[in-house]
Amino acid sequence: MVRKLKIILEMIKFEHTVFALPFAYFGAMLGSFIVNETWPTLMQWVWITVAMVGARSAAMSLNRVIDEKIDKYNPRTADRAIPAGLISKIEVMFFIIISFAMLIYAAFQLNQLAVYLLPLAVFFLVIYSYTKRFTWACHLILGITIALAPLGGWVAVTGSVSFEAFVLFTAVALWTTGFDVIYATQDADYDRERGLYSIPSRFGIRKALILAKLFHVISFAAFFLLFLITPLSWLYLIGVIIAGLIMIYEHSLVSADDLSKVGVAFFTMNGILSLVMFIFTVGDVWL
Repeated sequence: MVRKLKIILEMIKFEHTVFALPFAYFGAMLGSFIVNETWPTLMQWVWITVAMVGARSAAMSLNRVIDEKIDKYNPRTADRAIPAGLISKIEVMFFIIISFAMLIYAAFQLNQLAVYLLPLAVFFLVIYSYTKRFTWACHLILGITIALAPLGGWVAVTGSVSFEAFVLFTAVALWTTGFDVIYATQDADYDRERGLYSIPSRFGIRKALILAKLFHVISFAAFFLLFLITPLSWLYLIGVIIAGLIMIYEHSLVSADDLSKVGVAFFTMNGILSLVMFIFTVGDVWL
């Protein structure tokens, strides 16, 4: 059982929960700071963490189950656990049920609005994996799905939503959309051959990278807007500037003629960006 669990955690890149978890904390902290004028409670931190781990684990595992045949014939993904026969779909489905149970239980420990929004969250967690079959806007759907993390964090501690929460939602959604477009450039030819949809397969890699830059420019603008419309001050602004520089560096690593560093741009830089935004926001609220 332990070996199977290790295979599943490796399959879903469990360590990359770092992408979304800091933004869930960001939403919780900012919402509590603005609405409640205090810090989230210890138990709110705990249940937000449980909800996020459950949501991401369920979504990533579902993606691997749903995309089994796509992964099997793609040289880049053929060695993933399910197509490689390291684990069965039934075993992964059992893990998915447990993960969704964690999300649902955590929501019930938070507040009524969190429970009411559960069906919407589950819908996006499930539907994303199918979108590449019918729309090149699949990257935007992923962005919306990931951006439910900060919005969910906000709802978890306030039991409400506001304009500031939706600005944060927009910033994270377009940040995610941009880096997912970059990541998808690796499979542009394969997607085109298999009739799958993505921005790189639809518009070409060069135009896709331009669109990724546009998404990140708007994302940066939304993060900056939070500085203007919330009590956040100079320390948060420094974090936003650093995040902008990370986005610029991320794009400098990748070009239409050289995709060899897509992994660095996708995994390393985005993990750093989410942590930077969280740390500088914590520091700003603390001070």
